[in-house]
Amino acid sequence: MLSIRGELHLLSATLLAAVGWVASKLVIDVVPGDTFLAVRFLLASAILFPFCFRQILKISIKRIFAVCSVGVILALSLQVWVYAVSITNSLSEGAFIMSLAMIIAPFTSWMIFRQRPQRAFWLALPIAIIGLALMTLTNSWQVEPSQWCFLISSTLLSVHFVFNKRVTVNISPLLSIFCQLLTVGIVSSVFAMFSKNVQFELNQNVIMWFIVSIVVATSIRYLLQTVGQFSVNMETAALIMILEPIWTLVLSMSLLDEVLAPQKLFGAGIIFMSLFVYVKLSRRG
Repeated sequence: MLSIRGELHLLSATLLAAVGWVASKLVIDVVPGDTFLAVRFLLASAILFPFCFRQILKISIKRIFAVCSVGVILALSLQVWVYAVSITNSLSEGAFIMSLAMIIAPFTSWMIFRQRPQRAFWLALPIAIIGLALMTLTNSWQVEPSQWCFLISSTLLSVHFVFNKRVTVNISPLLSIFCQLLTVGIVSSVFAMFSKNVQFELNQNVIMWFIVSIVVATSIRYLLQTVGQFSVNMETAALIMILEPIWTLVLSMSLLDEVLAPQKLFGAGIIFMSLFVYVKLSRRG
């Protein structure tokens, strides 16, 4: 029963993450990306604070600094991501490219820590490259700026994965999430202060999606994800988490009237297959 409940929590987390993609796009069309990230993550961390403030009092400053340092990498990834979202015409395309962070991570670990990837990586990588090519090389075989940005953001996210796994070994997931969300909010605030002041006007629709992105797609999503991962084995959790781009595709088509060309849709399917192959084979080896 505990395992089934955990799987439902993870499934809900992937759906809420997809909602976050749509909410972010609708808000960023009005609000500057830096400001959006700063407010979103500062308020999201404030919501999580009551659940972990006692743990903060028991942890050393050195460990908090280490977790926050990893949060800086996440913040840089999100800065590139929010720019990509602001200029893209295809959220689902971005979601599939971002999902490649899971496959890029072993290569990143190899480059930084000389830890050779498993056999699953070498089998999944060519499949992912084929899928990525089909998704991106449709406009006279030229990669669009937003696609480059999503790929850069995905690479930075893979660096975050690698360091996060090493730094947060003896720290509770909830405390780690709080520290990193707070760090993203602070770093984004710094970026917002040094960026050009762009006038914008909020309306009820934007405010609603802003609240959805803060409460639903960030705070509740990370809580569900943390609780779910605690009670589900790693293989099942990884398989469920790769559903996020699928949900994003469905929601962007339903709510944003997005249309994917058949070639891009086929490429998305191949990327999903590469993630599935990587997760299944890596758990065996």
